[in-house]
Amino acid sequence: MTIRQDTLANGLTVVTEHMPSMGSATIGVWVSAGGRHERAEQNGIAHFLEHMAFKGTARRSPLQIAEEIENVGGYINAYTSREQTAYYARVLEADVPLALDVIADIVLNPVFDAREIEVERGVILSEIGQSNDTPDDIIFDWLQEVAYPDQAFGRTILGPAERIKSFSRADLSGFVAERYAPGKMVLSAAGAVDHDAILRLAEDLFGHLPAHPGLATEAARFSGGERREVKQLEQVHFTLAFEGPGYSDPGFRTAQIYAGLMGGGMSSRLFQEAREKRGLCYTIFAQAGSYTDTGMMTIYAGTSAADIGGLVDLTLDELRRVTTDLGEEELARARAQMKAGLLMGLESPSARAERMARYISVFGRVPDLTQSLAQIDAVTRQDVMRFAEGLVAQGRPAMALYGPAGDAPDLARMQDRLAA
Repeated sequence: MTIRQDTLANGLTVVTEHMPSMGSATIGVWVSAGGRHERAEQNGIAHFLEHMAFKGTARRSPLQIAEEIENVGGYINAYTSREQTAYYARVLEADVPLALDVIADIVLNPVFDAREIEVERGVILSEIGQSNDTPDDIIFDWLQEVAYPDQAFGRTILGPAERIKSFSRADLSGFVAERYAPGKMVLSAAGAVDHDAILRLAEDLFGHLPAHPGLATEAARFSGGERREVKQLEQVHFTLAFEGPGYSDPGFRTAQIYAGLMGGGMSSRLFQEAREKRGLCYTIFAQAGSYTDTGMMTIYAGTSAADIGGLVDLTLDELRRVTTDLGEEELARARAQMKAGLLMGLESPSARAERMARYISVFGRVPDLTQSLAQIDAVTRQDVMRFAEGLVAQGRPAMALYGPAGDAPDLARMQDRLAA
């Protein structure tokens, strides 16, 4: 498998990975225009725009967009994250030119029909309502808000309902003009692809776009804090977060290994101690999320009102214990799980296309897979223990609780226990 990368004169990056055994390919455009790129009055517009891409272009109706891909057995979709909006399709090798033509059309030529805007507004408002009715979904939005207050990085991707109700065609077009710069776009393809052919198609479809730098992105500032919403639910939903390393931080791999051994699987510390030995919860996990300039080490659990105090105390004690107690066997298992997850995840062309687009957006290049595996192997027991010490010493984490959480310890008590 070979990764090749070129940049058009206007700044758009084209990256491909040929996978010889594949008869299909994933191809898409990843735009550095996600939730963190919105001003306060724009909150939710990146996601709204993603929805509108499928609602008709100057050349295709909404039905034609779907039919042209599905007539050849393909699949087309999009998503919005905090740092990117992605539009992608998976098709058979012969249909790659068609897929790229459709993607270019929906990205560059949406008509923003007034009727379709109203239809999709209703869809998104329903999506927001569904999220608000899902405790183990909305709790992570609240955690993000208290971790990064009063800034774009802390706002929800879906946006508040009142904003969604007010967006106009001019608002959508204005966000595209501000953020959809070719220098902020990556055309990524993996599978049964030919780099030179895709480069020629990219030049035809995107080469006319004028180069411009796009707007600057506000730096993320982790602050921490607490949000507690007491409600009569069956469980207390508990989340705790510390600032973690971003993609370019040397501690990026260490953070991932730490999250794995703390709460990445059935053999992890939190799962064994909280669920298997004490029966305090059904679900508990830890994860390390990384972004361009920051990250979050997050722990989630759902438990009863009677057990929330014990669960929180146990979690904090485990956070402290790993600073002094970590065996080589446990570390080796976490490394193995991380490497296996990375390699298994890249068995699909979709995962490879997404990986390349993400790394191009952050670093401007795609590191060799062997380099990533070597970085995982290079993480030592001392690295993980120092990382754990740094988390505990941070001071003010972020916490969100939802449900019968009146008796849960507050953030001040938790900080005292961490510092003990």
